[in-house]
Amino acid sequence: MAPKDLAAFAALLADETRAAFCLALLDGRAWTAGELARYAGVAPSTASEHLGKLVAGGLLAEERQGRHRYVRLADHGVAQLVEELAAHAALGPAPRPDSLKSAGIASAMARGRTCYDHLAGRLGTTITQAMTERGLLSQDTGFALTGRGAAWFEELGIELERKGRRPLVRSCLDRTERRPHLAGVAGAQLCRHALEAGWCVRIGSERAVKVTEEGERALTRLLGIAPGIFR
Repeated sequence: MAPKDLAAFAALLADETRAAFCLALLDGRAWTAGELARYAGVAPSTASEHLGKLVAGGLLAEERQGRHRYVRLADHGVAQLVEELAAHAALGPAPRPDSLKSAGIASAMARGRTCYDHLAGRLGTTITQAMTERGLLSQDTGFALTGRGAAWFEELGIELERKGRRPLVRSCLDRTERRPHLAGVAGAQLCRHALEAGWCVRIGSERAVKVTEEGERALTRLLGIAPGIFR
């Protein structure tokens, strides 16, 4: 890759509106251009211009249903790139919330949220640490699922079929906890199971998730996590 190509790619995220779009799309859903325009507080025409650049640059993929245009992050690799850049950008002092509402949203996101398609925040890092302490996950030389870990997923009825080049397990630096949480196929499937089994529910319009009473009982039984830690 030529230096000018790398500079051009980096420039795609060197704009606050385009960065806001990519952060919003970390929820794993497809958004319309209008929804993203309202989220970022820009005019629809401005949003369309920025989305065109992100699609052309390979960061976003688009699909059309009737007269609606939807966009999403292009793939898991783009989600990983955006989350890791966000984590490094958050290494400095956290900005003070400018309102009670924004403080509440920040607190909920720090307790538990989705990072594209896996669990993050205190919820994600606590589960990851508990899995490591119980010998289900090894962090000795990067993340690796142990034999006990594979059996644990199987007992829960969670399939870990690998598709494409996505790794089975991967470490993802959590931008609020400053510790790693579980990503990869296993992280995505565990998140899906947690939502489908009612261990967690989505709250608000952001990526925040809340652990239910049923989820507290399950996490205590399966991983020894103390109930109430995520309240």
